[in-house]
Amino acid sequence: MDPRLRLRHLRCFLETARLESLSAAAIALHVSQPAASKTIRELEDILGVALFDRTGRRLVLTPSGKLFQQHAGGAMLALERAQSLARNAPERVTRLVVGILPTVATDVFPRAALAFRQDMPNCTLRVSTGPNWLLLSQLREGSLDLTIGRMPNPEQMTGLAFQQLYAEQVVLVVRPDHPLTRSGATADGLGKFPLLLPPSGAVIAPAVRSYLLSIGLQHEPAAFESVSLAFGRKVVQLSDAVWFISAGVVEDEIRQGSLCALELGTSLMAGPVGICTRADTPPTPESTAMMHALQGLFPVSDASTT
Repeated sequence: MDPRLRLRHLRCFLETARLESLSAAAIALHVSQPAASKTIRELEDILGVALFDRTGRRLVLTPSGKLFQQHAGGAMLALERAQSLARNAPERVTRLVVGILPTVATDVFPRAALAFRQDMPNCTLRVSTGPNWLLLSQLREGSLDLTIGRMPNPEQMTGLAFQQLYAEQVVLVVRPDHPLTRSGATADGLGKFPLLLPPSGAVIAPAVRSYLLSIGLQHEPAAFESVSLAFGRKVVQLSDAVWFISAGVVEDEIRQGSLCALELGTSLMAGPVGICTRADTPPTPESTAMMHALQGLFPVSDASTT
């Protein structure tokens, strides 16, 4: 294409051809008639042909002008469409894959996810759940961008970094009309009822086992093992089972009164809850936004890195 050709040449030509009048085209284009006349002359010089027959009162296209109108008009429509598509094109959709443990799944993470959505509307947030050992393995392999839950044991932290958000207790929950709500959670009392304990792969399992050892129930077998809210809640509500579980998992149920936390007379096994990332991987804008969303829920948290 001749480098002298400009969009103003095409616009002026097409408008003059449509209106069959140079003065009318000048008015439509908000330019003076001499300027429009000069633009048409420049275009004819660039192409080396006459585009209009000027013998009559109206400007009539020559055969060359008709051919140029046909293709130039199509080109202008294509350019206008390209401009519109470019202006209205959606932003690039990204993805963040987060592994979460039950302790943050019921309240903390849903709130953070909604705040994250406000900041990153074009990022799809994929949420995975599972046992702690599996999520940490997937984090190391790169299948997850970060995990959120209780701080893993030191031997599980190789190659990972941990940022604390808050400290959380383990609670012992029963149904509201359970006999232990009247007699208290004594060692003798606990030994009379089915125990729902965290499985060995759960982060809180060693602490719960240590507590049972401290009150002489280390040999008491578990009737059930789970940290699933859906399963644990139903079992406890339908039976005399007592459930050791992270407070965050059953926070809503305790607040609503569908489960009752027993008074133990002591703070039971408080532990850090926070964000695990790969130590050797720089954060992406998406993972940084998620961390900010989580930190915004705990503005006075004592953050730490391991």
